[in-house]
Amino acid sequence: MIEISHVNKWYTPAFQALKDCTTSVAKGEVVVVCGPSGSGKSTLIKCVNALEPFQEGEISIDGIKVNDPRTNLPELRSRVGMVFQHFELFPHLRIIDNLCLAQEKVLRRSHDAAMAKGARLLKRVGLEEHAKKYPAQLSGGQQQRVAIARALAMDPIAMLFDEPTSALDPEMISEVLDVMVDLAREGMTMMVVTHEMGFASKVANRIIFMDRGEIVEDAQKTDFFGKPRSDRAQKFLSKILSH
Repeated sequence: MIEISHVNKWYTPAFQALKDCTTSVAKGEVVVVCGPSGSGKSTLIKCVNALEPFQEGEISIDGIKVNDPRTNLPELRSRVGMVFQHFELFPHLRIIDNLCLAQEKVLRRSHDAAMAKGARLLKRVGLEEHAKKYPAQLSGGQQQRVAIARALAMDPIAMLFDEPTSALDPEMISEVLDVMVDLAREGMTMMVVTHEMGFASKVANRIIFMDRGEIVEDAQKTDFFGKPRSDRAQKFLSKILSH
């Protein structure tokens, strides 16, 4: 579903953010991308749907090349759900309207069809009673569940998550992860940047470990948690799993 081949990205001539990154995500697979801060995790996932440009290599989604100038990026992005760290909801729109806007403007769904789809998805994430509220009236965890529902409203072929729980209070993290676990079990193709190793050990098929812009390890979950090959990954796990 997602192919990343020899991708290099520079922010400046002196700072290379991604170094020869190559990996893939099969249909229905859940891949967790982890690593220390500044390792390139978020940059990599933003390159997947061209929110970040890259200078060398290729990325394709369902056979469509992201970096081909002929590719219709808005259309491609409408097929790839993206959930950000800070929700990115429209504060001046009601929750239900946040879910309907892109359906109507991008997918050209009728207002009634968009409302019906939005209502079903709000029920799915346990927020149907909040449809007429505004984002500021919801907790962080609730807003992130709305963001996931909004992405699902576009009927995506894959979902990208960029540290979806890092801005949340600890008590709110589980309600977001529960929705993500359900998605994974339903067979959604997912690429998830996260430090939540409990989530990774529960639902990930593979773990990608990055450091200093490089993919240091790309391993099956059991291999990564059982005995990571690199000293850097072993050190990372020893710190993150000891708390």
